[in-house]
Order: sequence, then structure tokens, then C-alpha cells
Amino acid sequence: MIVMKFGGTSMGDVVRIRQAAEIVRDTGSPTEGKVVVLSAMSGVTNALIAAARAAEEGNTAESLRLVEEILEKHRQAATELAPSAAGEIMSYVQRKMDRVARLCESIAVLGELTPRALDMISSMGERFSVRLVAAALQQIGCAAQPIEAAELIITNDQFGSAVPLMEQSQRRIRERILPLVQQGIIPIVTGFMGATTAGIVTTLGRGGSDYSAAILGNCLDASEVQIWTDVDGVMTADPRVVPTARTLPVLSYTEAAELSYFGAKVLHPKTILPVVEKGIPLRIANTFHPTHPGTLIVEKPQKTGKGVKAIASIKGVSLLTVQGKGMMGVPGVAARVFSAVAREEVSVLMISQSSSEQNICFVVEGPYSQRLVQILEADFREEILFQHIDRIWAQDSVVVIAVVGAGMRGTPGIAAKLFGALGKPGINVLSIAQGSSEYNLSLAVDARDADDAVRHIHQEFRLGENSQ
Repeated sequence: MIVMKFGGTSMGDVVRIRQAAEIVRDTGSPTEGKVVVLSAMSGVTNALIAAARAAEEGNTAESLRLVEEILEKHRQAATELAPSAAGEIMSYVQRKMDRVARLCESIAVLGELTPRALDMISSMGERFSVRLVAAALQQIGCAAQPIEAAELIITNDQFGSAVPLMEQSQRRIRERILPLVQQGIIPIVTGFMGATTAGIVTTLGRGGSDYSAAILGNCLDASEVQIWTDVDGVMTADPRVVPTARTLPVLSYTEAAELSYFGAKVLHPKTILPVVEKGIPLRIANTFHPTHPGTLIVEKPQKTGKGVKAIASIKGVSLLTVQGKGMMGVPGVAARVFSAVAREEVSVLMISQSSSEQNICFVVEGPYSQRLVQILEADFREEILFQHIDRIWAQDSVVVIAVVGAGMRGTPGIAAKLFGALGKPGINVLSIAQGSSEYNLSLAVDARDADDAVRHIHQEFRLGENSQ
């Protein structure tokens, strides 16, 4: 069985929806079962969230305008895709959007948008897209049935970023999906959403539709999970920065997770977890170039002889430094620093500490930097007063570059080659971090040097060449 997920760009308009339907029809052998997971049409989820936010601010006119805009978008799509089914599809869409309008009016009266209400509103787009794609498949001779994941994926009540309860979900998924597949019907399942045991709609957070596909793949013991998007797979670098970047044919789960964490937006790290558990291959493929094999993500890393496989980067971050001679040999300083950061619910992207213990530096998203400096100065007020800590400051406009590859492990000279590549053009490295796994070497540079740094590293390791 294959689980196929199509994102918002694949649902952009009628032409793209038809193309996605044809890919579903043509993928796999006649004996292979197929399950499809969908995102909302492009821009719809953002519009739904904007309608809810406008209502919270008391702007009901804007909310209702967005509701009408979403209705019209789906009316046009349904009429073009399947004229005979358009009435039924739009009757459903109208009922749900009437509910959204009523919810927005209630939010405006209360002046508060709860996470539960936002999940209910933001998950509507997927419910519409599954009906459109099921109709498109029926038009080309494929039996298909839309299914809402609230019937399948059971989660906790952490609205906005719900956690699936896998044992309960597996039972529901197998009971509902397997009979349809055995009858030759293609289930078309809403991505992004689930429901609590009480049936209250939840959403799975960023990358939610990819995550939905991975959960279904796990619960159905799929032979492959396919993420259909708008690129040919995972690339050696951002092609907008490095024109010679190429698609990687194979990656390991660990390599893909490292690249995703460090800004390669093809895949969210959370997506990998359910397929890792069962050792299910995950393929990244291009809806607009369906003959391209894409990138296959598997359990065991494949060494290339170059050590490094790809480069990713996180932009818009800041480097915070806590520095002082009085920190040497004093236990608990790092714990206090990161406890303060944790209290603010800020994620730390990278950490580095000098062996002399005279400074600790770490990277966070840029908007949090000044607030964290103020909090740390308050927490370490006494140490600053007695000059045990000299200074706490933030360097903004920083980019973290991650050099990733399973072949880096145990290969001498990778770091020397990397820093040699940056030394030639005179690019200054602000901070360095490498874990004991050696799969990833991360470094912080000034944002003005970031693109040049990526290009020079890519060239130094000959990542644009196909040779092993």
C-alpha cells in the first residue's frame, strides 16, 4: 500500500487538482492499494486563520469578506472539476462556511479566539479539498471516497499542536480504511486534523498534513509514503542561492531530519517519526514533474565519498553570549541560562561553550533576542554587579549554516576543508557546534556573508557533481 500526500501548491487551482488526480491514478500497480492525504487549496488555511483573527479584533466585515472569498474559490473549482457533483460539494461547503461565519461572529462578541475555536476554523480547508479531489478522481474513472481524519486520528487536547494517540488511531484507521482499499476504493483523507476521544477537532501543527500521511503510513504498514510537493526532492543546497544545487537521490532518516531542522523546508522533522518506527521509505516527489524519481528517505545512510551531502541554513536568528571570567569552574551557570530561556518558551537552535568556561553562546530566533538579554541581565544581576559576569549581549542578523552528511562521521579533514572554504574569501565564523554523532556541523555567520558561505562550501565539497 502507498500513502500519497499532496500539499497546498498541488491544490492551487483546477489544473493542478486534475494533475494530482492523474498522478494518483497512474501511480503504483493495479494490485497496490492507495490512500491519499490532502492539504487545503493553496491560500485557504491562511484565509481561514485571517478571518478568525479579524473577528477577534472586532472586524466582522473583514471576516465575512474572507468567508465569501473562500466560498467563491471552491464554487469555481467544483463547477470546473465536476459539474454534476458541484451542487452536492457546494452544499457541504456552504454549511461549513456558514458555521465559520457564526463562529467568527461569536469570537467578535467575546473578543477572544481560543485555540479550540482556531483549530475548528483552520481545519475547514482540508474538508473541502478532499471532496474536490474525490470528484476529480471519479471523473477519470477511479472510485474514491472523501474521509475526514477526525474519524481516524485520535489525539490529545493540545489544540494547535495535538499529539496523536497511536494505538487508538491505528485501530480506527485500519477499521475504516482497509475495507475501502480492499474494495478498490481510494480513500481521500483530510490532512492536518484529528480529534480528541470526545470528538473535538484538533490540528497537528506545522507540517500537519505531512504528519498525517506518516501516521497513516505507520498504522497501515505502508510500503511507501510519498510527499508530493513543488520541488524535485531534497537538494544539496537552496537552488536560489546555489544554481548548481542538485537533487539528492537517497537520504537517511537522520540526514533528512537534520536538514529539515536547519531550514530545508521540504519536510518537517516531526513527519519522519512515524515512518522511522516502522522503517517505511519516505519519498519526496514533484507534482509538476511526476516522472522525476525525487528523493527517497530510508533507514540506513548511503555514503557518497564526499562526506558532506547537503547544506541548509536558518536565517533571521540572533547569537546570544553570556561572558565572564568569574564563570570559570562555577557550577550551574549554564543551567540557569537555559532555565531562563525555557521559562520564556523559546527554542534554542544551537549551543556553543568555550572549554575555559568563560562564555556560553547560543542561537535563538531573532525576535526573542532583546527580551532574553533583559531577562538574563535580571537573573544574573548579582553576578554582573560583582563582575563575575562581564557582559550579556545579542548579535542580530545572524545565519546558522548546517553542513550535513552521514559520511562526515569518522572522516578526517571535514572541518579543515570546511573552514578552508570559508577562509579563502575571508568569511568570519562567529560560533561553531558539532554533536558527537558527527552528522552535522553547524556554524553561525553574519547574515551578509551567509549566501557566499553556502556557495563556497558547496563548491569546496563538489556537491553539484553526481560522482560518488
